[in-house]
Amino acid sequence: MKYRWIRFVCTASIVCALSLAAGIANAVPSFKEVQADFVSSEGFLLDRHGVVVHQLRLNQKERKLAWVKLEDVSPAIRNALIASEDKRFYQHSGVDWNAVAAAAWGNLWNSKTRGASTITMQLAGLLEEDLRRKSNARTTTQKLTQVLVAQWLERSWRKDQILEAYLNLVPFRGELVGVHALSRVMFDKHPSGLDQVEAAIAVALLRAPNATYTKVAERACNILKDQGAPAFCQNLAGQTSLYFARLTAKSDLINVSNGPQLAPHLAQHLANKLLNANMHSLRSTLDAGTQQFAKDALTRQLSALVDRNIEDGAVLVLDNASGDVLAWVGSSGNLSDARHVDGVLALRQAGSTLKPFLYELALEKKWLTAASILDDSAINLPTASGLYIPQNYDKHFKGLVSVRTALASSLNIPAVRTLVTVTPQLFFQRLQSLGFSLREEGDYYGYSLALGSADVSLQALTNAYRTLANQGKYSAIRTSEKDPKSVMLPRLSPAATFIISDILSDRTARAVTFGLENALSIRSWSAVKTGTSKDMRDNWCIGYSDRYTVGVWVGNASGAPMWDVSGVTGAAPIWQEVMQYLNRSVSNTKSTAKKELTRTVPDDVVMHSISYDDQLEAPRNEYFIKGTEQSHIAIAKSNEIRPSITYPTAGMLVALDPDIPPDRQRIRFATQGLQQGGWILDGRSLSNPGKTKSQSGQLAQIDWMPWPGKHLLQLVDSKGLVVDEIRFEVRGAQLAIRKNTKKSK
Repeated sequence: MKYRWIRFVCTASIVCALSLAAGIANAVPSFKEVQADFVSSEGFLLDRHGVVVHQLRLNQKERKLAWVKLEDVSPAIRNALIASEDKRFYQHSGVDWNAVAAAAWGNLWNSKTRGASTITMQLAGLLEEDLRRKSNARTTTQKLTQVLVAQWLERSWRKDQILEAYLNLVPFRGELVGVHALSRVMFDKHPSGLDQVEAAIAVALLRAPNATYTKVAERACNILKDQGAPAFCQNLAGQTSLYFARLTAKSDLINVSNGPQLAPHLAQHLANKLLNANMHSLRSTLDAGTQQFAKDALTRQLSALVDRNIEDGAVLVLDNASGDVLAWVGSSGNLSDARHVDGVLALRQAGSTLKPFLYELALEKKWLTAASILDDSAINLPTASGLYIPQNYDKHFKGLVSVRTALASSLNIPAVRTLVTVTPQLFFQRLQSLGFSLREEGDYYGYSLALGSADVSLQALTNAYRTLANQGKYSAIRTSEKDPKSVMLPRLSPAATFIISDILSDRTARAVTFGLENALSIRSWSAVKTGTSKDMRDNWCIGYSDRYTVGVWVGNASGAPMWDVSGVTGAAPIWQEVMQYLNRSVSNTKSTAKKELTRTVPDDVVMHSISYDDQLEAPRNEYFIKGTEQSHIAIAKSNEIRPSITYPTAGMLVALDPDIPPDRQRIRFATQGLQQGGWILDGRSLSNPGKTKSQSGQLAQIDWMPWPGKHLLQLVDSKGLVVDEIRFEVRGAQLAIRKNTKKSK
């Protein structure tokens, strides 16, 4: 109200009072204006259909929940309020002159009486900032103004509107404002459900919000007696104590709300969007039904794996066409000791889930086809930190396998061999283009990048698989209706992604590792990949159908390893449940088969029959990018293998042990694919022409006494032509070698 200038020039007189009354008449808001200006401290996240899926705290200074109508407030609290604060509420016109006279008489004789302030006068103090009670008592002018405002309210508003506004605006205790917030936090009820005892305790707080529970219980008992219910005073202090304990516990949880809690992590993720737009509700892209099902599926699976030392998980569901997030389940809730950690955004090692993007790049560059043969056998690769020796998940090698089998069955060694061809840096650049935002360059990860040594989020990983589902077109995800519509950008080859999708949907090809019966199959067409990080710390299952992409992670937020949990037994059952739910309209195998036939084959992809030497794999029809198709693949015999040095490896660093005599230390030079030839080290021949062939038909190995320094080792054929060469270095024990050399001289 803007009448401070009137106060400045007026004294306590009839003229001043009339002037104030005239100013107040134009300044007092209407009931509808007060109701419209009411702002809850809570934000509401809605699903795509307008259903409230989550309520979160936005205002940390005070706690106000949604405005409640008077008919939605328990009659018990209305009766207690009137009995305690304003017995003649329905008789007076804003001021209870009987109470004023009683208060004046009590002040004259220093006797204790109830204050003369009516509910309407208290509402006047809540509506006008200048009239709110501060640490000091109100001035005479403020009291006069309060009376005039109260009388004006009584003429302008109905009694039920005055009660309704008062119950929504009055502060109770601490940060709690309004009966809705008090009821939810202190009594864990809607205001409509408060009983007579709870109502008396609530109203008792109005007189002294910061009083002890014993004092509040005493006042509540007096209210109950005034209402003719003294029997309820029995054990009232104990009840009040319990309610105070609940109040204290919940006040420590700043962001906890009493409304729906279906999507806490996405709600927190969007909180700034709510605040910055000054909104208290935001329509998200979530589907409430899908969100609830995904949350329940995660809880069911993790509950069944409680004896496997696993408590955390996350699920993300994306619409392929729009990028809309249909479900965002960030944790397992009460099953987790770290339920506030968002598993959708947390960075974890990707495991084998990056392999499809590696093979897609190799197919796109036409370095490989789905029918190409890769060697699944032991391999040692030199790196800056030593030899990298990858292993398969089951610790076994499958020998020669096709790219289709290698990817579908998630074999590690073929993936590493493929990365040797692709190079870590080129693969890193491809992953960056798909939104992974890796922290280090490709050379930092080295060949381990093929096996998912990089940390990625479930959000980035699932959206990258959505790119495969969209035949190479990438766009950002959408979480709210405020997000711009997705712009699809080409990132991958449509032809290569089609072939990768076909491989990931091939039950027969994945049977080498997973068998035919597993949780990776659903009734309709789908492409899916699992992954497990080092020491079983992270377990993934990411896959897509024609319409949806679903990503699942399970593990422990603490990083603790799981016990005997693989992709098929950990994350895959959740993926299968959610994907079946999304594709529940497909009810029989005929419709499934029809669905598969409708998948569009890119123009530059052809199907061609393929066969292999020695029936390495069964003949089949295979997809090829035009220009790379083959009819038959011959398997190289030992004498057809390209001659090469197998040990030492290129760039290898050899450290000599100073405690071992130099003449007892040796490096064995070994080769493959050469029957006749010799060795040349630093320009000097090491082999005896008469002893270059071993009984196995391979060039004989040579044990060389290492000498410190950088060396060039060359392999030559029978004609003296260099067929392979590598450089390596020997360090250490140089002084000891020189001393021994001098003694021998």
